[in-house]
Amino acid sequence: MQAVTVWRDVTPAIFHQQIRPQGAPAVLKGVAADWPIVRAGQAGGAAAIDYLATLATPEPVQFLRAPPEVEGRLHYGDDLGSPNFARPIEPLGDFLRALLVEADRPDPDAVCVQGLSAPRHLPGFEAAHPFPLVPSPAIPRLWIGNAAKVATHHDPSENIACVAVGRRRATLFAPDQVGNLYMGPFHLTPAGTQVSMVHVTQPDLDRYPRFSGALDAALVAELEPGDGLYIPYQWYHHVEALDRLNVLVNYWWDEARADIGSPWDALMHGMMTLRNLPADQRRAWRAMFDHYVFLAGDDPAAHLPPPARGILAASEPRDIARMRRALIDKLQQGGPGR
Repeated sequence: MQAVTVWRDVTPAIFHQQIRPQGAPAVLKGVAADWPIVRAGQAGGAAAIDYLATLATPEPVQFLRAPPEVEGRLHYGDDLGSPNFARPIEPLGDFLRALLVEADRPDPDAVCVQGLSAPRHLPGFEAAHPFPLVPSPAIPRLWIGNAAKVATHHDPSENIACVAVGRRRATLFAPDQVGNLYMGPFHLTPAGTQVSMVHVTQPDLDRYPRFSGALDAALVAELEPGDGLYIPYQWYHHVEALDRLNVLVNYWWDEARADIGSPWDALMHGMMTLRNLPADQRRAWRAMFDHYVFLAGDDPAAHLPPPARGILAASEPRDIARMRRALIDKLQQGGPGR
């Protein structure tokens, strides 16, 4: 594994003009060092939890609780039929008090709340913790807990995660490592997205031998309070909280067009159709997708006059809407489409 590149004194201009275009993870050293929650944590993790409690609404939140023998690895259960943790629901203030209790135990349960919307559950937090690096629609979400481990997964968005309390270690894998990560089932996920079957902190390389290749290509980041981590679109990441009390704040955003549909839906349709074709037909369609979808070569419509390009040049909203209607009609007909 290699260390993620560290950037200091990062401004919005540096982030958008120099860091993002590289398409690689980056540690944004001290980017949130002046946040009130970070300063509160300097007096101890309990002081930071108390600070959050003053902002918390009484609305119940779902959190995760796993027994000590799990060792913080929130994952699938042994039979892959359910997760290895429970999902109780309590008011946020009660959860924060329970977290403080667990912090004092020698063998605590792993407890954490994940992706908590600050505007909804901690009003006032966003205004007190400005973060100009991200687009304005991106809201702060909080991950609060003890020494839990978030299994390797990816987000269908760009992400900046800022460590506010405690220390974190992130292990990152490029999207092209998916074949070495042994991802779990699609239909059952611990928290909404597939996670790797391999525990980064205790990998079983006899059972999952290709994971050694993923580790060779991995990047690792050691993060202190006030540090941020930029995770590019679809990069896989494993995040380990290292202290008894930890708070992380993240921002997700996606600058892709909203009117073009979901690539995830296209993947699901491809798994249903293309994957079940004979091998020679799959090879033919792979060439078609490389040429027309992924633009592996020259513009596939460059040799045609503009009026004749049709869907080869469809990019205007009206063109996209027309293509969507045609696709929906085809799917509703249920015919072979060939």
